[in-house]
Parts: sequence; structure tokens; C-alpha cells
Amino acid sequence: MSLQSTSKYMSLILRHKPEVIGITLDEHGWANVDELIEGINRTHPLTMEILEQIVRDDGKQRYSFNEDKTLIRANQGHSIPVDVELEEVEPPEILYHGTGEKYTDSIDMQGLLPKTRLYVHLSGDYDTAKKVGQRHGKPTIYRVLSGKMYKEGILFYRSVNGIWLTKFVPVKYLEKLSTKESGV
Repeated sequence: MSLQSTSKYMSLILRHKPEVIGITLDEHGWANVDELIEGINRTHPLTMEILEQIVRDDGKQRYSFNEDKTLIRANQGHSIPVDVELEEVEPPEILYHGTGEKYTDSIDMQGLLPKTRLYVHLSGDYDTAKKVGQRHGKPTIYRVLSGKMYKEGILFYRSVNGIWLTKFVPVKYLEKLSTKESGV
């Protein structure tokens, strides 16, 4: 099995289904490293060295260790209720959200909803949003009027890997970028 396969499985465990390998997460999403390694090792090769490599080399910086590397957690993207101790942060005036074209009708009517996650994920730049959108088919990019949202009382958080998070983005704060404008 590949390192990527092990990393994806670990993401599933730490963000959505810890019970699959018989572990629990604490209220802040932390899992015991020894228990995680033991549980994942039943189906995917995992040692402390491999785990450290996954955390270190993950391009999206999905995971964090505590100081002595006895605990690990996913930084965001959970569908299970955990408090990853995010601090409220004032966002820039504009953020972006990339999605697949197939979701635009729903977004245009309802705004951005977290769906199965705890938060809506937003990008600080257009290119990142485009990459996210491409994972869902033909990309559509929304410009999010985050500064206006914040001034009107909607809270924002920033995860340790730079992803902007909020509970919901109402339609009135969204601008769908045209194909010509977005260069898609």
C-alpha cells in the first residue's frame, strides 16, 4: 500500500470515523498516537516514522502533533463534533470558494453550507479555490465578501494550515465569477 493510501485512510479516521479502528478522539479532536498506529496498522502499514513523514510532507498540512508527539489530530474538515480550538480572526475583504459546476444551482439558492463538515472551507486566493473546484469536476469559483460578512457579525476562523472557516455563507455575500473573469 502506498503512503498516499495510508494518509487518506488516516484522514478518514481522524476527521470522520475514529470508531472504524476502535479509537476515540477527545473533545478537541486529539487521538492517542500509539492507538492510532496500532489501529491503522491492521489494514495499512504505519509506524511512527511513517506517521511523522505523512504529517511533515502533507502538502495541505492536514495534521498536527502535540508538543511531545503523543497526540495527533486533523486540523479541520471534521464531520464529527470536535472543537479544534480555533480562534476567531478577522478575514481579508475577499475570500474564495471553489466547487464543481454541478453544485452551483444549489449554492446560488442556499448559499454555502457546511454539508457534512462543521464549517464551510474558504481559500485566501483564487488559485487555491480553483484547485479545490477542479476536484469536483468543471470548477466554478465564488468570490466571498468576507470583510462585509465579518462587519455584519459573522464569525471567521483560520485553521493552522491557513484554511478560512465559517459556519455558513449567505447568498448575498457570494459573487459567482464568470468563465471569462475567472479564466476557467
